[in-house]
Amino acid sequence: MKILITGAAGLLGIELTRQLLDGGHEVHGVDNFYTSDPHNIDCWADNTSYHFIEWDIQQTRMWDTDYDQIYNLACPASPVHYQRDPQYTLDTNINGVRNMLVLAETSDAILIQASTSETYGDPLEHPQRESYWGNVNALGPRACYDEGKRVAETMCMLSSAHTRIARIFNTYGPTMEFNDGRAVSNFICQALSGDDITIHGDGLQTRSFCYVSDTVLGLIYLANSKVSTPVNIGNPDEVTLLELVNDIIEISDSSSNIIYESRVADDPSRRCPDITKAIDMLQWNPIVSRHDGLSLTIDSFKTRTGRNI
Repeated sequence: MKILITGAAGLLGIELTRQLLDGGHEVHGVDNFYTSDPHNIDCWADNTSYHFIEWDIQQTRMWDTDYDQIYNLACPASPVHYQRDPQYTLDTNINGVRNMLVLAETSDAILIQASTSETYGDPLEHPQRESYWGNVNALGPRACYDEGKRVAETMCMLSSAHTRIARIFNTYGPTMEFNDGRAVSNFICQALSGDDITIHGDGLQTRSFCYVSDTVLGLIYLANSKVSTPVNIGNPDEVTLLELVNDIIEISDSSSNIIYESRVADDPSRRCPDITKAIDMLQWNPIVSRHDGLSLTIDSFKTRTGRNI
């Protein structure tokens, strides 16, 4: 197939490109490097099945190619980035998604929209099923992302294009940026530097972390399914942030101490997917353990930074 990936230089985009190229597909990548490093795609510079376009999906474009599938992954995905310019984040989820839906309609392509567990907000239902409407503060500091993704889902459901919606839970992996701003990358960088590891709040808030290869395989299974309603893609291995920090300290053999700071606004207290729908309808289930995934990620961070505690 001929497949377009937006956000192609990010964590998910890199792994998705790798898996699709390994599967024999032709991949066209799009990114404007708002949060990613241009060098992330250097490894495919000589690959004749890979083509790259530097472009912001908010901008209209005349396309001279029809695609079979479009994976729309383009959007700042961590608070430090999406709160940097909230209007830009919101526009990416509205104008950008509109542009991708138009392309999907004209190409008769399947559009896979990367949504998020953030659509559930600070959930009152646990674990979160796709039928849960969420508990989102529409006026809070995270609203540009949370509400933007909720609007994007609505646009997909209203469109005449063939759409698939993936509600992606926390994903991590070796190619995360050091300044990513998310828990795993922050904790690993602090642990490898021997700095104090900062937890906001008491550390008892939970998350469910899915290794990137598992997440991407779930996206591919969803793209090739007939499921047109949202599907949770995540690992139900729920862990407190304090447990996560201790895992990282142990695996990296770090001497870092843990310090606690004030909890950030609208920080969800619990987050864990119910993946029954993905198991039943996609025959997908994550297989990489938290220990193995963190070990691979930490080893990559050590290699890339030249630091080894």
